[in-house]
Amino acid sequence: MTIGITGATGQLGRLVVTQLKSKIPASDIVALVRTPAKAADLGVAAREADYSKPATLVSALAGIDILLLISSTEFGQREVQHRAVIDAAKKAGVKRIVYTSILHADTSAIDLAAEHRATEAAIKASSIPYTFLRNGWYTENYAAGIGGAVAAGALIGSAGDGKIASTARVDYAAAAVVALTSAGQEGKVYELAGDKAFTLADLAAEISRQAGKTIPYKNLPVADYAAALASHGVPEGFAKMIAGWETPISKGALFDDSHTLSKLIGRPTTPLADTVKAILKG
Repeated sequence: MTIGITGATGQLGRLVVTQLKSKIPASDIVALVRTPAKAADLGVAAREADYSKPATLVSALAGIDILLLISSTEFGQREVQHRAVIDAAKKAGVKRIVYTSILHADTSAIDLAAEHRATEAAIKASSIPYTFLRNGWYTENYAAGIGGAVAAGALIGSAGDGKIASTARVDYAAAAVVALTSAGQEGKVYELAGDKAFTLADLAAEISRQAGKTIPYKNLPVADYAAALASHGVPEGFAKMIAGWETPISKGALFDDSHTLSKLIGRPTTPLADTVKAILKG
């Protein structure tokens, strides 16, 4: 049984490969990446598989039994890119696709969810058996905000009192490994999130505790938050996108208390304090 992992040199992909190597022989793992040379340190076979170059995909997927399709990071291009991979997977005879989607993809008001919904639909339409990993937020998404909060003396955002059930990227990687290596995963849809949700005020309190100084949370209007992000070097369009996510987050788009993730991986998810500590240590 050969498992292929797209985006294997990315932050999530590397964690999946590392954890997967402790479960199955490295010879049964294939890193599917844009630049195979960058995968040399992974200790597994690497093949060129560029989402934007469909010609590379069918040959890259030859002999792959189970494919982990890690969603592209190119917002606005993901539906087309993912469809190219799905089409190639069908031609190559892939037996199951495990896809990293977004929490509550079918109902989420976060605009990112649209491309995930489209990808889930395309996978279903392909008739390839599937497993959907609907990943919540990675706590590491707040790394820049945490560093900025310590420097500026305040954490800013527009999510109000919205509860965020995020967890560390390593936990989502562990879930992917379970989905890739366990029997009975066909047709499963997992809503994955951290065990303990927090608000941005809670995050500010944890930063304060670890930094040894009071760092309040300042809730800003969305436009002001976008402007603040842009002033710190975030491209204007992306700044508006990030700020725009805060409104649905304030209404619970990133909240889930099913504990599906910790049940799936057989251990509690990583505490917020641990990830904040790692981020502050750099």
